[in-house]
Amino acid sequence: VRSRMFWVGVLYFAEGFPFGVFNDVLPVYFRQRGVDLRSIGLLSLLGLAWTLKFIWAPAVDQLRRHRWWMAAMDLGMACVMLQFALWAGLGPWSWALIALFAVFSATNDIAIDAYTIELLDEQELGLANGVRNALYRGGIIGAGLVLMASSWLGWPAAFAAGALALVLIALIMRMAPPERPAPAASRTPVRAEIRRLAGHAPARAAVLVFLLAALWLVDAAARWSAHWDGFWPAAVGFALLLWAAGFLLPRAAPADGGQALREGPVFGALFDLLGRPGIVPVLAFILIFKLGDASMGFMVKPFWVDRGFSAAEIGMVSVNIGLALAIAGGLVGGWYTDRAGIFRALWVLGLFQALSNLGYAAAAYVIAPGTVPGWTERSLIYAASAFESFSGGLGSAAFLSFLMVIVDKRRSAAEYALLSSVFALSRSVAGWAGGLGAQQWGYAPYFLLTFFLSFPAYAFLPAVRRMLQGVAARGAAGGCGDAASPGAAPRA
Repeated sequence: VRSRMFWVGVLYFAEGFPFGVFNDVLPVYFRQRGVDLRSIGLLSLLGLAWTLKFIWAPAVDQLRRHRWWMAAMDLGMACVMLQFALWAGLGPWSWALIALFAVFSATNDIAIDAYTIELLDEQELGLANGVRNALYRGGIIGAGLVLMASSWLGWPAAFAAGALALVLIALIMRMAPPERPAPAASRTPVRAEIRRLAGHAPARAAVLVFLLAALWLVDAAARWSAHWDGFWPAAVGFALLLWAAGFLLPRAAPADGGQALREGPVFGALFDLLGRPGIVPVLAFILIFKLGDASMGFMVKPFWVDRGFSAAEIGMVSVNIGLALAIAGGLVGGWYTDRAGIFRALWVLGLFQALSNLGYAAAAYVIAPGTVPGWTERSLIYAASAFESFSGGLGSAAFLSFLMVIVDKRRSAAEYALLSSVFALSRSVAGWAGGLGAQQWGYAPYFLLTFFLSFPAYAFLPAVRRMLQGVAARGAAGGCGDAASPGAAPRA
């Protein structure tokens, strides 16, 4: 177990480091080179690689060899950073390189998540996700060292150091324990899958809705619809045209068409998820479990600023100390999840996660706008920040364990990418709604509202219990495609 926890830590440090480079290092580099803020904002568009990674995750499942994927992606990112170290100036090539870096990093995440799911037994998931949370953030801190090195040594040396770090990570990835034997992925040809879709009208509709949802995620960052009148009517109309055209294509719809669609190499994971009993309320739970936490999280930093706290104080308390407390919360939450079981941990730790919002609501009521923060105000907001950071780690440990345990190990890469994208969708919507809510009602009423937003997910806990019990039953029966390892049934 200790060996596996060591590798979980190494893997997620390797996942956090490039993400930190993308989010923390590159924006500073571009701004210091005189790039305007609007252009730097385009980084969010390139960051869609992490949101849309479920599109190419099936390729990782088909080819497997996760350690090879991880090492190759790390070397690819090292080459990108080396190019930044060697080439002076900026140009179109720099944006192309960043796009490659984002795709490489997102693909690395796919392989790491799939490898970790297959590496661990269910009873280890809680602790593993605590370690994962801690070392992922450690990787982001490691990227911060690259940023610091740019001040001491200059950007070329800093990028060269980052490239060297990624080369070392690639070598370490090749030393990770071999993947566990897993059932072979589908060998159904893509052409056969397309023929089956052509003969199955509901399946075609599901795929097109799925693709429209992916387009919506892209449009949220690219804002195509804001600059092109009729964008969405045209997109929906084209989707309907494709659906109708399926009736004109050669068809191959066997009697077991539902099962055959689940074996498809591209959309098989999607249909397998949609075909599971009770999946709709489970997806709703995944979508909104962290809604209250995410809705408040986007407004916390603006609240500190508007109440007169300095950037240095915000960075020390809310970011640095908050990071340490989030790591501690993840470790404690992982420990509790392993002992109490995933289901109990979800509702107990989810309750702590919700209660933390009341701390900020109380601080917002007490600290009026224009107040000069004294020790009383500081103590109140420090306590709210500490509880929020710690409880956020608690809830994340149980939630990530739940996502991992319900994944079919035959398609661990694709299914986990799909489920995590559902979760990411709620964060995007919460960020947009949070600004409107805080602006309209003020911080105190809005923070109080986010407390109540934490509880609609509890209505779906019976479906979560049934899903966990189903995974446990298949695990006890030794089903080859179960999310849990044989003999490691999730405790509901």
